[in-house]
Parts: sequence; structure tokens; C-alpha cells
Amino acid sequence: MAKFLLAAIYLFGSAAVGGAVGLFAGSPTGGLVGATLFLFALQLQASVSARRNQRAAQKEISSLKRANAAIELALHQTDSKMEEMQKAIEAKASAQGRKIVSELQVLESLMREFAGKISVKAQEEPAPEQVEMRVQDSARSYLDALGEPELLETIRASLEENRVDLYLQPIVSLPQRKLRYYEALSRLRAEDGSVIMPAQYIKVAAPAGLMSVVDNLLLFRCVQIVRRLTQKSRDIGVFCNISGDTLTDAEFFPQFLEYMQHNRDLAGQIIFEFGQDAVAKAGVRGEENLAYLANLGFALSMDHIETLAVDFARLKKIGFRHIKLRADVLLGGMGQARSTVGPEDFKKLLERHGLNLIVERVEDEKSVVQLLDYAVDFAQGYLFGEPRAVRDDATKSPEKIEPSAPIIPFRKTA
Repeated sequence: MAKFLLAAIYLFGSAAVGGAVGLFAGSPTGGLVGATLFLFALQLQASVSARRNQRAAQKEISSLKRANAAIELALHQTDSKMEEMQKAIEAKASAQGRKIVSELQVLESLMREFAGKISVKAQEEPAPEQVEMRVQDSARSYLDALGEPELLETIRASLEENRVDLYLQPIVSLPQRKLRYYEALSRLRAEDGSVIMPAQYIKVAAPAGLMSVVDNLLLFRCVQIVRRLTQKSRDIGVFCNISGDTLTDAEFFPQFLEYMQHNRDLAGQIIFEFGQDAVAKAGVRGEENLAYLANLGFALSMDHIETLAVDFARLKKIGFRHIKLRADVLLGGMGQARSTVGPEDFKKLLERHGLNLIVERVEDEKSVVQLLDYAVDFAQGYLFGEPRAVRDDATKSPEKIEPSAPIIPFRKTA
């Protein structure tokens, strides 16, 4: 529209000039002058418009160049940040690798100590033929038929050849049966594939003063599995069993406390579990060790409870947060266990002292119904999942699966 008006102005102006010229020079001359002026005006306008458009284009090009430079700078800064992040990740992975290597070196040292103690113990034992005379039941299994020297040698070989498995058994919340914790258990395997249960190796390892070494091995495995699990979720805790022999081991337990101090970032995921008898025999020094461990932030749990004549307030003061009670005791043996309250009030009694109740060895649905009547929040047993051995590669890629099943892939042992 503006161009049309401008052309009209040029036209009228040219006509006016042509008319004026025509008055003095004649009509043909005036028309020619007017037409010439009109064309010149149009040409001049076109030239001005072209220059204006050229300047606008140059301005736009300059703006695009500045925008492009800003984008290149941003990309460069992003690349720099990505490179810094990559270096940080690599440094963290390298540090973690060094830590694992360090742990493996400690384990290697422990295994040498284990082997040395086994050799000394074996020399102190009676000859194999004398031990064999103790075996009266010919129907016993291969492992049960072994004398202590042979069983010690089997344990040594299992450790040296890495036939040590970490087992995890789920602990679920009720009534949803959602996975909440694992209990970590250690198993050894003999050369023929037979599984050496704790009840079998403890009776040999404990008198030989070797339980601290076994517990140390379990501890390292627990730390490693927890670190893998927490990469996926920090809502899962692991109960790690520590024997009474280890608790009172003046040489090992200070090292154990020092190690856990360096790993106190896992305080929310690792719960250390001790048997009632071990706690009762801990003495002043043992209770101080337990309190120190609790002060690092690690919760404590007590299992293998035979009597409920317990000072629960004292347990809370030491640092205990969980009490594990067998289902058969809660559901029918409270009086025999010398409980001061009935099963319907036991959970409330523990809650008043800041303790959490976990009922273990739950094997059938009928028991679950009774536990729900007593408002039990957590349960463990074969009904919810048996202990399963962790695959060697399982900790590298934890998978999310159903709550009532383990959180990582498992395999059954031979």
C-alpha cells in the first residue's frame, strides 16, 4: 500500500512538472519530461529500497552470526562439562576399583591366616583314625562323617578355591509382603559340591579361633553386595551376622570397627546381627564395642532368642533396633520363654523401648494370619523365600523384580 501511494505521488508530481514545462515549451516536451521524471523517481525509489533491504539482510546475517557464535560457545562449554563429568566418573570408578583391590588384598591376607591356623589346629588334633572312631552312625552324610581335621582341611580348600557363597534370604513387610530387607548368610562348598552349613563349620572354626576370619569374609561380601544394591535402591537393608567369638576377639574387633568407620556411608543399609547368647556373654568390653558400632550409625539386631526375660531398655541403650523372634515362640511358646506379656502385647512392649519386631521361620499361611492378628510388621521364612546363593555377576546388574522374590538374580547351588 505504501509503495502504491509513493508511486502515485511520483506520478502526480511528474505530471505537474510536465504540465508546467508544456506551458512554456509545448505539449510534447512537457509529457516527455514528466514521463522521464516519473521513471527516474521510480528508479531512485527502487535503488533506495534495495539498499535498505541490503542493510536489513546484513543486519540479520550479523545477528545470525552472533547467535551461531553463542551456540558454539554453549556447545563448547557443554562439551567441557561433559568431559569434566566423564573424568569425575572415571576417577570415582578408579577409586572404587582400588578399594575393591585393597579389600581383596585384605581377604587374601585373611585366607593365609586362616590356612595357617588350620594347619596348627590340625597338628594338635588326634590322628584321623582315632577321630573316625567317634563316628557311630554310618548313615551320616559325607560332611557329617568327616572328623575335625578333615573338615578343617575341607574348609581351607573351599576358601582357597573360592568355593564360598553368599546367600540372601528376603525379609518382607506385612501384610503386603513387600521386600524390605535381606539376611546375608555364608555357605561353603566342598569339592564334591556338598554345601557346608554354618552349624557344621562353626563347630570346627569356633574352637580353632577362626570365626573372626569367616565373619570378616562375610562382612566384605555384605559391603560389596550392599554397594551394588544401593546403586539401584537405598530402601533395601541387609542383615549381616556376626558371631559371639568375633565380638569378643580383642585382635579382630577393633579392626572390624575401623573398617566400618571407613564405610559408615552404608550405615542405613547394613544391620549387624548378634545372637542372644553372644550378647549375654559380651561383657563390658563387648557392650562398649556394640555401642561404638551403633554410634557410627549402624543398627543392631538380636536373634537366636531363647528367653524373653530381657532388659529391653538396656538393649536400646546399647544400640539395638531389631529383635528377631521365631514364629513358634510368638505363637505358642511365650510362657516357656518367660515373657512378661502375651503375644498380642509383645510388639507394643518392644515399641515402647524403640525396638522393631521381626518374626522369623514363618513357614505357612496359617502363621501369617496369626501374625497379622498380633500386628506384626515384618516376617522372614521359607514361605516368603528360601536363602538363595548370589551369582558372581548378580551384584553388577541388580534387577527390579517382584517384592516377594529376591531383588537380584539368583542361582541354586549344587
